[in-house]
Amino acid sequence: MAETPRDLLMQASFGDHDRATALGRINLALQGAAAVLRNSPGDPEAGLMHATAIGYHAKLTGSRGEAVAARRSFEALVQRNPRNAEAQLALGAWHLGAVQRLGRLVGRAALGAQKPVGLSALDQAVALGGNRAMFSGLAALLRLQMDPDDSRGRALAEAAARAATPMPIDRIVQRAAAQIIAALRKGDEGAVRKLAMRSLPFGQLPGES
Repeated sequence: MAETPRDLLMQASFGDHDRATALGRINLALQGAAAVLRNSPGDPEAGLMHATAIGYHAKLTGSRGEAVAARRSFEALVQRNPRNAEAQLALGAWHLGAVQRLGRLVGRAALGAQKPVGLSALDQAVALGGNRAMFSGLAALLRLQMDPDDSRGRALAEAAARAATPMPIDRIVQRAAAQIIAALRKGDEGAVRKLAMRSLPFGQLPGES
């Protein structure tokens, strides 16, 4: 069976250890999602994967235009369906990722990134996502990479360690949450931040964590 855009993006973001290989998969995912959207413009899965692929490509290439386009696509998806937990998660991750990379002032001026918007979207994602490790776990990682002393981030990591793991992404994130909890219990803030950054998408690539 051919890999879906979701499969390709998951492998690129958590499995590939070479930037060129990851970019190749992202491009394939982008093409696949675009092909679906040409026939079904409102397809929610294809829309989310298309926006995610653009955002991932922007992250690895440093394209400001693509980063802004990804943000606008995530916003449109959330506006179309505010109860789409994955779209909320993607929007929150976009904002916090941009703030983490560029800082609050530069991130907001250059890309429109805002930490409060990101945190609100993550909270919405966790509330809507049910008992899946992906939602609480990724929210925890995003918070803890910015502030290892974030009590909400710690609580989310502990929730992720107990949550259901119906999909491979849930299992990946749950393992990361368990590692983060061990570092938190030791009081090692440097290790918490490093683990969080390494466990997020593309954290395994040189120069990305």
